[in-house]
Amino acid sequence: MNRIYLDHAATSPIHPDVLETFSAALAEFYGNPSSIHGTGRDARRMLDQARRTLASSINADDTEIIFTSGGTEADNLAIFGTVAQHGGKHIITTAIEHHAVLHAVQKLEQQGYEVTYLPVDEQARVKVEDVKAALREDTALVSIMLGNNEVGTIQPVKEIGELLKDTETIFHTDAVQAYGLIDIDVEELQVDLLSVSAHKLNGPKGIGFLYQRKGTPLTPLLFGGEQERKRRAGTENVPAILAFAKAVEIAGQEQQTKTALYESYKERFRSVLHEHGVAFKENGADTLPHVFNISIPNIDIESFLVNLDLAGVSASSGSACTAGSIDPSHVLVAMYGEDAEELRNSIRFSFGLGLTKELVGKAAEQTADITKRLAQ
Repeated sequence: MNRIYLDHAATSPIHPDVLETFSAALAEFYGNPSSIHGTGRDARRMLDQARRTLASSINADDTEIIFTSGGTEADNLAIFGTVAQHGGKHIITTAIEHHAVLHAVQKLEQQGYEVTYLPVDEQARVKVEDVKAALREDTALVSIMLGNNEVGTIQPVKEIGELLKDTETIFHTDAVQAYGLIDIDVEELQVDLLSVSAHKLNGPKGIGFLYQRKGTPLTPLLFGGEQERKRRAGTENVPAILAFAKAVEIAGQEQQTKTALYESYKERFRSVLHEHGVAFKENGADTLPHVFNISIPNIDIESFLVNLDLAGVSASSGSACTAGSIDPSHVLVAMYGEDAEELRNSIRFSFGLGLTKELVGKAAEQTADITKRLAQ
């Protein structure tokens, strides 16, 4: 079966040019970049070049980039590494963060920290004034994602950065879902820490980075060698890092084109559903270009996804990290409440490499057909 993959927000296929870079680097740049011989120096040279590419993509200095195993480690390093040095015992986050953030701060609660979970409105947007109202003298960290991974709503991170810039509070944003799809400038956003991952933008799994603004306190989570300026021990994964940099180069070149293309995919999906008389509501507002989350009345999402899968369409009901859970989406609960119908009938389609308007149209046709069948 030729499947139509519409779950790029969960993970994305590796770009052919990225795969070529990855494969070549595995064969050629196998040296340990900490070694002083020529083989090691070659690996170090390529590593430094990739670091500059990634730093440039967010308007950062290359010394501010810490390579990690992905977004989860980057989030954990930002959170645990910050509070270990700050001294404050209060943390502010939102009810719709990725579990890499939520579970981390919940662990800190068990250790005596107090966490404020800010609410969001029905569009999944946090209010800047709520951040301001929650701030205290002992607030060590504010962690608010840039773009939500389930409904796609872009948060007012720039405005929150402006609010926090003259305080002692550290500001972290999880940009894993947004990186490579919207413009990100750490100076404009005024964030101190920013997490990203390669596999969301057609790079390999197992590699990401944490941006750490110069002067931001950070205690390492891993101990061993002195890699990453003593901030993250362990031999750097040079082939994956080079592939990551290649994926970022491609994403930068194609960003405007992809934004327009993904918006056309959304419009194609909408038009097909309207043509078939399918009632639906879009969840979120001012969303990331590739995320299209909708609620369809009178369907059960589990049955719907099974039927969609059998029809050759890959989609999800939310974050891939909760795919095996019977609990409703914490994002939708925060948006609509614990008894809302949207908790039982929402589905996320997300777009990316390998799709065409024709394929998206076919997926929308299948969605309409299954809706009619299940809603009877």
